[in-house]
Amino acid sequence: MAEEEKDAAAAPEPEPKKKSPIILVAVLVLVGLALAGGISYFVTSKLVTDSAANVESGYHDPGVFIKLGDAKEGQIVVNVGGIKSGRFLKIGLVVEFNPGKKSNLADGVLLPPAQTKVDDVTLNTLRSLKLEELDASKQDELKAKLKDNLNEALGPGSVYDIYITSFVLQ
Repeated sequence: MAEEEKDAAAAPEPEPKKKSPIILVAVLVLVGLALAGGISYFVTSKLVTDSAANVESGYHDPGVFIKLGDAKEGQIVVNVGGIKSGRFLKIGLVVEFNPGKKSNLADGVLLPPAQTKVDDVTLNTLRSLKLEELDASKQDELKAKLKDNLNEALGPGSVYDIYITSFVLQ
């Protein structure tokens, strides 16, 4: 037994092989490329689907155009800037409605409940405006505000667009 211990002590232990740093670098590069490729694929596929959704939402069936306001003049007259301001807005509006919303339209005509909501929302929105908001450079904001308020009252997607046909501020 003593001889076995001497032989075991005298026999050198095999040294572990050193891993080549080239293999480690190659593995790290491959992992980095795989991550970069995965991230690139995710980002581009997300952007493409978002842009495709935006393009699709830009196209819709032809809407039903309805002029708002007095049947005789086809315009709305409201006081703006508060009661004491003495300023009046005379505006002609045409609203493009979604023909697929049967709860609002029948044979190209607004149903009475929808007409009431449209008149109420339009008048309240116009009356709540400040004089600064009626600047010609802010008409797109006014149209967007009216459209959002009408869609909120009538249901999402009910109104495609708002067109201002005349605009007089006195």
